[in-house]
Amino acid sequence: MTSAEQSVSPRRNTQSARQDYYDRIAAYGLSPAWERLRDLIAREPKSQCVPAIWRFKEVKAVLMESAELISAEEAERRVLLLENPGLPGQSRITQTLLAGLQLIMPGEIAAGHRHTASAIRFILDGENAYTTVEGERTSMSPGDFILTPNWSSHDHGNMTDEPMIWLDVLDVPIINYFETTFCESFDCPTQAVAHRDGDSIAFFGSGVLPDGTAALKSSPIINYPYARTRPILERLRAAGRVDERHGVRVRYANPTNGEWTMPTMGAHVALLPAGFRGGDYRATDGTIFVCVEGCGSTRVGDRDFEWRRGDIFVAPPWLRYAHATDVESVLFSISDRPAQEALGIWREIV
Repeated sequence: MTSAEQSVSPRRNTQSARQDYYDRIAAYGLSPAWERLRDLIAREPKSQCVPAIWRFKEVKAVLMESAELISAEEAERRVLLLENPGLPGQSRITQTLLAGLQLIMPGEIAAGHRHTASAIRFILDGENAYTTVEGERTSMSPGDFILTPNWSSHDHGNMTDEPMIWLDVLDVPIINYFETTFCESFDCPTQAVAHRDGDSIAFFGSGVLPDGTAALKSSPIINYPYARTRPILERLRAAGRVDERHGVRVRYANPTNGEWTMPTMGAHVALLPAGFRGGDYRATDGTIFVCVEGCGSTRVGDRDFEWRRGDIFVAPPWLRYAHATDVESVLFSISDRPAQEALGIWREIV
């Protein structure tokens, strides 16, 4: 038999012969790309994440139960993770972000530490507990957007008479993907306070910068108070700056370079006027939404979520969503868009 005849031999094209070949090359740490190419390089994004919603009234009740079971000191961080139903057991709300609800009871302290993962806190319930980040202690109120950039020292405490609850979002899955996780705890549970509450936003968030300020990868502002952000939304609405898909939306920005507040996570807050009916939108960043005020509904893919204050829902990557409200409402949102933009892979349908 000639070599040409061998190349088209039926035996060489049977599945059993191919499987025998695959089994043999596996011993060399090899596998056939042609068997996996459709899964490796799809025609469009296909996410394992699914649309999901966590209703604050329900999850607050079970979160409060945790305070009877474990102390803040024992837990280090008393957090209930929001696990995407499409990613069970993986401690993530999207493929790239971890999210959870943290509870600090009156008189408790969450001891200081730092880690390579960046984190944000979006305040949901309670008033005037504090977080200290790199020596600045800031009081927290609902709607405040608080940053804990990569490797910054931070601790929390609640010296009030009421529980404090906030949403944590961290880029832990990204950091773990690169296998670059480091975490360091401190001997003292709280760090020394070296700055006055509000110093960072006074220095960097007022349209001027201290002379000699260099561009930073993460924003130097610790707390973006909702009390300062909400009037900006009102003023933009009065000026007619209403996007047909997102409403009156602003982006939290790093004042030293005009970019996102962090390299891996980017956040918006949007006012949806009464009677708003948003157009369909989709993008490659899976997005976490939080209702700050009001109530409304969002269609994500083929699912409809009704939401109200404190509710959290997620729109997976490349799945169409559209918001609707009968009353004036405000939505906070956060995603991995900055990381995707840095890699040149972010896309949207406009």
